[in-house]
Amino acid sequence: MDSFYIKGGTPLNGKLKVPTAKNALLPILACSIMCSGVVTIPECTKFSDVKYMANILASLGAKTKFEDDTLIIDSGTADKFFISDEYTKKVRSSIFMLGPLVARFKQAKVAYPGGCNIGTRPIDLHIKGLEALNVKIEERHGYIYCDAKNISPGEVHLDFPSVGATENIIMASVLLNGTTKIYNAAKEPEIEDLQNFINAMGGCVRGAGTSTIEIVGVKKLHSVCYTPISDRIIAGTYLIACACAGGKVALTNVNSTFNTALIAKLKQSGCNIKTKNDNIIIEVGRRPKSISKIETMPYPGFPTDLQSQMLTLQTLCRGTSVIVENLFETRFKIYTELTKMGADIIVKDRMAFVKGVKTLYGAAVTAPDLRSGAGLVIAGVCAEGYTTINDVYHIDRGYLNIETDLNNLGAEIKRIK
Repeated sequence: MDSFYIKGGTPLNGKLKVPTAKNALLPILACSIMCSGVVTIPECTKFSDVKYMANILASLGAKTKFEDDTLIIDSGTADKFFISDEYTKKVRSSIFMLGPLVARFKQAKVAYPGGCNIGTRPIDLHIKGLEALNVKIEERHGYIYCDAKNISPGEVHLDFPSVGATENIIMASVLLNGTTKIYNAAKEPEIEDLQNFINAMGGCVRGAGTSTIEIVGVKKLHSVCYTPISDRIIAGTYLIACACAGGKVALTNVNSTFNTALIAKLKQSGCNIKTKNDNIIIEVGRRPKSISKIETMPYPGFPTDLQSQMLTLQTLCRGTSVIVENLFETRFKIYTELTKMGADIIVKDRMAFVKGVKTLYGAAVTAPDLRSGAGLVIAGVCAEGYTTINDVYHIDRGYLNIETDLNNLGAEIKRIK
């Protein structure tokens, strides 16, 4: 397992281009199995999760290949609807295949998904949504069996605005004869990007980005070349890193509206942030102020995927902060590692009480999951002395060479294999 060795204490300065978004790429890759032609994705960031998803498509009989940073998918040869735990245990996004498989093959057999252990993350909303479309589903021996020979359009009311369930239901409905509506749909930008991708192939999806989405079925989807949106979580991570370390960082290829909640919090902390076109510039010259309360919420609220990074920032701020995690019940695993570095954190249930300290100290820590790992990298960049982070494969799932990006901004990080 690779590790990071970080010498801390250097401000961050420079410019970075933010890559295409992992959370946009994964459902788009899943949806490509429904295309009767060829899907071409330029600037396809080679996150480990994206590679796993490409392997899943290949296991179903599709042809996938990378030409430099362009991923080409030909699903015309796909002839399987079974995904074993060999693939699903590595990446939770395998659950995105349920909707596309039942849309194309009218059946599916998918092992329960893996991914980061940040809570129970039940898939009942996915299942209920498909059942509302008259899909018969059985769960046995660790597999989800879908019989969709009688699938039909309908109305789906989600009990919670789940991103994955919203995306699965959209994809399952695209090729149906009729209109499907999803109420209380998730509003994340990645869902709107999936809508735009489907429509670019000849689909008819409307309302993504609002709580009501309408899908009018079409007979087939044609070839497309499509570039997904940039990664708002990577952008947010680097903004928080600069807020912690100080300095001046310019991010390009970003949509600042996707990070409105974060930018508002960073401005409250005293960071100077300017946005123009596809650029965000952050400048931090003094120790930030604590934010009294931060609560994770579905979009457009504060994202749970930036909670660990923001927790790291609060450990170094002037004052005290309370962070409430409303989405995943075990997403405070980072706090035990930050405590090793001198942070003053008390966690009770879904709340973290943080008293800022002037300095974190380098230590040997372990990344328990993807976003906690990113938070620990930020902590290491800011800490006095040297920090070793183990199990960085978690971080690689959602950041492509995070050490290279931060080194380009002045950090000192080495990957040890």
